[in-house]
Order: sequence, then structure tokens, then C-alpha cells
Amino acid sequence: MSDFYALLGVPRGANEDEIKRAYRRLAMEYHPDRNPAPDAEAKFKEIAEAYEVLSDAELRARYDRYGEGGLKSGAGGFHHVDLAEALNIFMRDFGGMGGLEGLFGGGRSEAESRRGQDIRVAVKLSLQEVATGAKRTVKLKTMLRCDSCGGGGGVKGSRPTPCSVCGGSGEVRRATRSVFGQFVSVAPCSNCGGEGAIITDPCEVCRGDGRVRGERTVPVDIPAGVSANNYITLRGQGAAGPRNGPNGDLLITLEVKDDERFERNGDDLAVALPLSFSQAALGTSVTVPTPYGDERLTVPAGIQSGTILRVKGKGLPRLGQAGAGDLNVRVHIWTPENLTGDQRRLLEEFAKIEGAPPKEGSGFWARLKEALGA
Repeated sequence: MSDFYALLGVPRGANEDEIKRAYRRLAMEYHPDRNPAPDAEAKFKEIAEAYEVLSDAELRARYDRYGEGGLKSGAGGFHHVDLAEALNIFMRDFGGMGGLEGLFGGGRSEAESRRGQDIRVAVKLSLQEVATGAKRTVKLKTMLRCDSCGGGGGVKGSRPTPCSVCGGSGEVRRATRSVFGQFVSVAPCSNCGGEGAIITDPCEVCRGDGRVRGERTVPVDIPAGVSANNYITLRGQGAAGPRNGPNGDLLITLEVKDDERFERNGDDLAVALPLSFSQAALGTSVTVPTPYGDERLTVPAGIQSGTILRVKGKGLPRLGQAGAGDLNVRVHIWTPENLTGDQRRLLEEFAKIEGAPPKEGSGFWARLKEALGA
């Protein structure tokens, strides 16, 4: 079984940009049009497969948790890529950067030129859904395959006519001479749009496009532990391509709504706990909120303001890994602003016997500064 991180030469905690840079460097090195080595093609496909998994939040989470076996089930449709798919992955993400189309010969392939549009959909999540994972069903208004012609664009029973300009190849080659010799350029045929055929008897429903506008729903599984900078790519779930061209992708961007009870720091959460002086001095048992429900917490006697009580494992799950972060409970001593007569009298009596506070430099102040991060 391949180690996708080792294939790309990145650590398991690598971010999206690091993964993309590593893939681009290796893809340039092993691209079959540049590297004549016998094993270059196999290596190119392996790194494309690793990139597809690690650049997709959901697939990466399943791979980190269950290995390659975990990729064969659930949404995402993972499979081993062939050379055509590996080339499409490369051109999809880097084809428009730095003139790489010219470097590797020609423009987009026929299938790529007829690929449907990608669709981007935002999904809002609560912090509790981040903690547990969520299932959504998104409704798309997009281009669908035409049922009348089966997506081919022509009336049922009809056949497209081979293009007379390119002879059905979908490409036009032009040779030019210079002092350096003869150069051959290849471009999609303008007469047939690179398809190699002409629809002579178009479908009356879609008018030869092979698509109609409609609605469909797509289920989305969102793993636990995601954040607002994560996204999920569902391959082939975007708009249908014209005349049976491949579907685009569905890109799910995630928006996590703020929860006023918590402050998030990665996988850890922080919550404020106000205590009265008597509770802090005598100790108490309180209930604190967590994303999984309320948790009972014992507060030791003599606790100082600013102290952090850590509740292990009650933060958010680590995306793609076992375990979860912690819930950090920050103690704040609450001082009443308006005292009743009885309260004032009792506090005045207590003030006579409470003694002086410890001097700065004592063990108390050292512990307090440590708790406050000073």
C-alpha cells in the first residue's frame, strides 16, 4: 500500500499549499511529455492519485483514519487513476499557469474541452456539527443530461457526421518552417469544436447541446473536526458537459457559525467560568458547556482568578486523526457591584479576620502569573 504523504514528500500535517507545491514539482519532473524514463508514467499517476486524496478534505480525513481501504466507501468516488485522468488533474489545477499547455503540447483534450462547469456551494455548520460531523443534501440548479437524446445531442437513432475539416480527429495540424527546421502545431478543429463530428439532426429538446437545465440533489458527508478553511470536492457531481462530455466537480465550501459560548483555537475550545468569591474560596461543583452536552466540573477550594481548568478530550475532533482537543475553562472571580445590607455587614466582619494578601514574588503570585500567561 502506498503512503500518499511519502509519495509527495510532505509531512502528515502539511497544509493545502504545501501539498499543492509538492505535487506541482513532482508532476513537472515525471510528466510523460518531459520524462522519457520507463517508470515516469507510473510515477506520474501515483503522485496524481496521492494529490487527489490529500487535497480533498473528506478523502484525506478517511485516508488518515482508515488508510487506503477507507477510500473505497462513502462519498467522493475514489478510484485508482489512469493516465488520462492524471493528465486532466494536472491540466485542471496547473494548465492555466505559466503557459504549461504550450510546454506539454497543444491545448485541452476533446473531453476536457467538453467538460461541464464546476459548481461551488457554501454549507453552514454549527460548532456542534463540527464536533460530531454532519450530513447535508444540497439542491443544485444546473445543466443535466438530456433524457430525450441520452446526452448525445442528436435525435435518437441518428448518427453524427464526421467533420470534413479534420476528418474526425478533432485536431488540425499546421506545419511551419524556419531556420531551425519544421515545427508542427496542433489545435482543436474550429469547425467541430474539437469533437471530430457534426450533429446534422439535432435533438428538439436540447437543440443539439445534449443538456437541459434542471434540478438535482446531492448528499454530502461532512467529517468531524472541519474548519472554515476546509472544503470538500465531489468529483463528477458538477454540471453535465455538452454532448456527453464529463461532468464538472461540486466544490463544497464550509462556513462555521460562531458559538458565543466558546472561543476556538484549532482543536481546543475555551469557555469562561465566573465564580463568586465564596465559591472560589470554598470550592464547588459546577456545570460547564461542551459541544457534546453539559459536563460536571469540580472546582478546588482556593482557586485563583485566571486559573485554567483543563477538561481533556472535550474540544473538537482532530480532522482525519484519532482523539480530540481539550476544553479549557478559564476561571474569573465575580465581584458583586451592589451589596445588600446583610452582605456588606458580613463582608465587613470577614475583612477584620481575613488577613493581608500575599506579597508579589511569593509562590502565590508566581502561580497566578503562570496561569495568566504573564
